[in-house]
Amino acid sequence: MVKDTLQAGDSRLKASNQKVTDVNDSKVKQVIVDLVETMKANELVGMAAPQIGENYQIIITEPRQTKTRSADQADELRVYINPKIIHFSEEKSTIYEGCGSVAKGTLFGPVIRPKEITIEALDKNGQRFELTCDGLLARVIQHEYDHLSGIEFTEKIADYRLLKDIDFYMKDIKGSSEQINASVITKKVCKKF
Repeated sequence: MVKDTLQAGDSRLKASNQKVTDVNDSKVKQVIVDLVETMKANELVGMAAPQIGENYQIIITEPRQTKTRSADQADELRVYINPKIIHFSEEKSTIYEGCGSVAKGTLFGPVIRPKEITIEALDKNGQRFELTCDGLLARVIQHEYDHLSGIEFTEKIADYRLLKDIDFYMKDIKGSSEQINASVITKKVCKKF
């Protein structure tokens, strides 16, 4: 079911998020379904359970193919239960981010984050996996992972003078060589255990 996306200021976005102890619990399964449906309905590339008012350690990502994102730069739908980022690269990149929970996805700002990460988690079936990636996928994972600690991207904006409304973001930033180059996915290695 498509849920309302909580907006910045809602205390549930800052609440602690519990670990999932049983991936087969019907409530957990429903949270995942609701997350996926809400993310897709809002045309987002990722989402965290607290954004729909469910304080579980669950995030999802799916940078889909679009007019501006080619198939080789897209990724499958991934579910991360009890995720933990175990490696951050020293190399960093700046990408403009937005968020469905901040001004309903209409505000964008430059955020500096590690370019490459390795995350470990359980998938929706409870299988442990480890994913090493870079570019947009690493960016989305870090953004959603922050939600599990009650952090919104606005707390990490590099320069508030560069904030953009969605119209200016679409016109000036989205298709820029800087944004595109920083978002390129060159690594996507998933190991299952």
